[in-house]
Amino acid sequence: MTMLKAREIALALREERTTPGDVLETCLAAIAERDADVRAFCALDVAAARARAQGAAFPGTALAGLPFAVKDIIDTRDLPTAYGSPIFAGYRPRADAPVVGQALRAGGLLLGKTVTTEFAFLKPSETRNPRRLTHSPGGSSSGSAAAVAAGMVPFALGTQTGGSVVRPASYCGVTGYKPTYRLLPALGMKTFSWHLDTMGLFAAGVEDVAFAASALTGRDLSIERLGTAPRLGVLATARDASASADAHAALATAARAAAAAGARVVPITLPEELEAADAVHGTIQDFEAALALMDEFTHHRGQLSDGLRAHLEKASAITPEAYDEARRIGKRGRHVLGTLFGEVDALLTFSAPGTAPEGFSSTGSPMFNRLWTLMGCPTINIAGLTGADGLPMGVQLVGRFGRDRAALTLAALVERAIVG
Repeated sequence: MTMLKAREIALALREERTTPGDVLETCLAAIAERDADVRAFCALDVAAARARAQGAAFPGTALAGLPFAVKDIIDTRDLPTAYGSPIFAGYRPRADAPVVGQALRAGGLLLGKTVTTEFAFLKPSETRNPRRLTHSPGGSSSGSAAAVAAGMVPFALGTQTGGSVVRPASYCGVTGYKPTYRLLPALGMKTFSWHLDTMGLFAAGVEDVAFAASALTGRDLSIERLGTAPRLGVLATARDASASADAHAALATAARAAAAAGARVVPITLPEELEAADAVHGTIQDFEAALALMDEFTHHRGQLSDGLRAHLEKASAITPEAYDEARRIGKRGRHVLGTLFGEVDALLTFSAPGTAPEGFSSTGSPMFNRLWTLMGCPTINIAGLTGADGLPMGVQLVGRFGRDRAALTLAALVERAIVG
């Protein structure tokens, strides 16, 4: 499968070397060929997309008619939004989420909605990994990662509350970018945890997610030229023993490649304050989820999956005092992380414990992602490596809060070093 390069295609559209209709037909052909097996999309309106491609005015816009897809946890007025739950089957929001509006304003062509897990939680979805259909694509942004990996769309919107951008990106072999908290507005998505829910992007490469994020936000997030050798910290944590041999090999390979490309690579041990912050991610997430999904739990309990229902029952027992203390621990962790970034420009760590799991009983563990979601800093899955089983195995770059352009630039350096 060949992934579609968002930046290159948008440039061709702006220079009129192709047309929105031609690009759309390329996407639709890939969907027709592959989606019966991959099951990335849960809603498509082909006739409406073709009408927009032919009739809309795209000149002067950054995306210039580039097709994109939206995770079905995010509201869209022209397509149903079910949040991965039978409770909302057929639901039609009255308005687009602001991030969808940003993409449309930038000249994007909304193609369809991609499958999410139930309320973006842990129940596996119907989506299959296009790299190997017998394996998980990850979650909860399963459909968005798979759609990009299968060449069905140049970029897609996803969300991350624990590890739902970086982990599926690693499993599917695409670039996943979780920006700094609230760089992309999280309004208009079904809330699970308001201190953690973060919009993200999937695309083929680092330049592609940087381009898409620039187009949506109006900020210059393009890859910069590095003037001095960057300092990359290879991170050691208390959870490293849970990473597979494939994950350790990928991280070591990426570190060696970055050093050969001129980076100063140093070992870093995660401070105890950040280990403590990692441990309280679940307390914050679950306390807020019990409130965010209170109506569904109260009035539609029978339509929740057994796993989510049991999880919310347990979450409702978390006390406000425990939640407040977890928030304080998280705040201390953010202060210590700021100090740590005085020593290095970015951190390299695992994107996932290993390659995509076989079967569909689980979407995999977010153990190497959840801390960075709590810290709110930008993270990027860098693709290009594989495990011993031939499946993709990403590495994760963690940048400083609010320094997304610098993080993307360093991720691009590592990506170039890996793929040559």
